[in-house]
Amino acid sequence: FPWMEEFPGVFFFKDSPLRLKMSYYVWRMAKCKTDCIEQPLSVAFEKLGCVVGRHPCVFLLLALYVAAALGTGFVFLQEREANDIEDQFTPVNGPAKLERAIVVENFPQSEEFSDLRLASEGTYASLIITGLQGENILTEAAFNDIIELDRKVKSITTGKTFENLCAKTKGRCILNAILDIINYNATEIVSSNITYPKNNDIFLGTTIGGVELNSSKLTSARAVRLFYLLDEKKTKETSCCDYNEHLSFVLNFYRSMCLTLHRYQDEFENNSDSIIPLFSVMYVLAITISVLSCLRLDCVRTKVWVAALGVVSAGMAVLASFGLLLFCGMPFAMTVETAPFLILGVGVDDMFIMISCWQKTEVDKDVEVRLADTYKEAGVSITITTLTDVLAFYIGLATPFRSVQSFCLYTSTALLYFTPVDPKPSLLSLGDIFHRICHCGSGRFHGIMGC
Repeated sequence: FPWMEEFPGVFFFKDSPLRLKMSYYVWRMAKCKTDCIEQPLSVAFEKLGCVVGRHPCVFLLLALYVAAALGTGFVFLQEREANDIEDQFTPVNGPAKLERAIVVENFPQSEEFSDLRLASEGTYASLIITGLQGENILTEAAFNDIIELDRKVKSITTGKTFENLCAKTKGRCILNAILDIINYNATEIVSSNITYPKNNDIFLGTTIGGVELNSSKLTSARAVRLFYLLDEKKTKETSCCDYNEHLSFVLNFYRSMCLTLHRYQDEFENNSDSIIPLFSVMYVLAITISVLSCLRLDCVRTKVWVAALGVVSAGMAVLASFGLLLFCGMPFAMTVETAPFLILGVGVDDMFIMISCWQKTEVDKDVEVRLADTYKEAGVSITITTLTDVLAFYIGLATPFRSVQSFCLYTSTALLYFTPVDPKPSLLSLGDIFHRICHCGSGRFHGIMGC
């Protein structure tokens, strides 16, 4: 058999047809080529590295120009922001949305507002007033403050008055039940015999809390809740300002808590904004770790500045890719603000791979040859891992959640940026050229940080 001649030192079991067939398969597998993808990629990257090594300044300026040009897309950031929690964190075609559409179509709000016909939470603000020590709030002094608070809230204007935006029934804004019962007169809170939980067919269970009763008569309470409903047809957002600023001079002896429909959204936005200061800390730590990892006593082999600027290149990837997507009109969800942390990790990882391959090359070779060898060794592994990450994030686009779709789209696009327009190879070439000039000009090495 021909395959036996190629392996003269290997013992084949001629006495068994099964073992003979297994030997044949081993020989066929040894003849198969498994580098049909790796080999062409290595050759292509080697040629690309040679070109970049010849013209490092051109490729570096190209990377800077592309990042600066695409980064101008951030001027559209504010109008592209998608901060609606329901839209971003619920399934696109979820059953609840379809059922709500049916309810809205068949039971729309008429001119007369009714909370029973609401298909959503509605647009509202709610204030809860309690005593500082949990004392009884059904007093004349307390209700003087509450009535004054109600007046202040209704006087808040943001282009339109509360009277223009409030939900109305019979031509009047819907009033707070407890204040309507006492006719907005604080002295009547003591003299009125208010029953609980219903007073003359008015349900007070959502308005008064922490109650004490004598039979069904209300004797004391620890909390009063005021509601301010807005007409959804007139506005999509509450026109209420920061209540804490207004309440500070209204309630002298009581404390209040404000809840609006958009309070959850505000909390999400505040949490996202709190991440931004961490970016500076993150980049400082990444640069410090990268510099310490690439620090060498050998002037030629130290890659301090390359490591520092390699971290900056991750920021360039974020700037360019995010700007491009903002140019294209892609929504910018709150979840995208965390993507730079992941992108920095991938960028620094690729940088260390490239520096490691560069330092394995022979120092006395030309820059273009060294970079070609570096590209040949590192290019394939970096490309395959990057494309794997990108594919994983693009698969995430199939999820029905818009926040996840936005995060995956922005992150995968930023990862793709590393492949065609990456300044790190140019930085390696320029750093080597700089060290060669210093070394050849002086005839010796000068210190840790370079010549």
